[in-house]
Amino acid sequence: MGLEKEKSDTSIIMDEDEFNRSIEPILSKKGKLYTAAPDRDPNDINAHLKVGFEDVIAEPISSHSFDRVWIGSHAAFELVKFIFYRVLTTLLAVPMAFILGVVFGVLSCIHIWLVMPVVQSLLMLLPSVQVVWRSLTDMFVTPLFHSMGKCLSSVHVKTSEN
Repeated sequence: MGLEKEKSDTSIIMDEDEFNRSIEPILSKKGKLYTAAPDRDPNDINAHLKVGFEDVIAEPISSHSFDRVWIGSHAAFELVKFIFYRVLTTLLAVPMAFILGVVFGVLSCIHIWLVMPVVQSLLMLLPSVQVVWRSLTDMFVTPLFHSMGKCLSSVHVKTSEN
């Protein structure tokens, strides 16, 4: 029970694969248990938003910073991205869900109660309209194309090679 005179060095040793595999900050991991998080984007709608550190900041082979600078900037990037996403979703998620619920509810109501009855009514009238339309085209358009075909049948096209 006295004063300890020894100085202890603390270091974090992390496998590079483990470091690159992590999308969330290192500080958010609890223990060594890695449970698979539920897939909240099963249809991959937001694949273009899966941005990693290497997608934003990249050093060419000809110029590299110190490894600790790279690791520190990677950790800062992931931490800030994680925190800002959490803060913004906390502030915006419920209001946006409410607004989008209203918008999609109105669109569904309009589609179900206005658009589809009109479409179904037109489809019921379409067979009789189709008969009238076909007779009109047979009367006026078909003779026109038939006579144009006779007139243009006497045209001969010759190709010449240079």
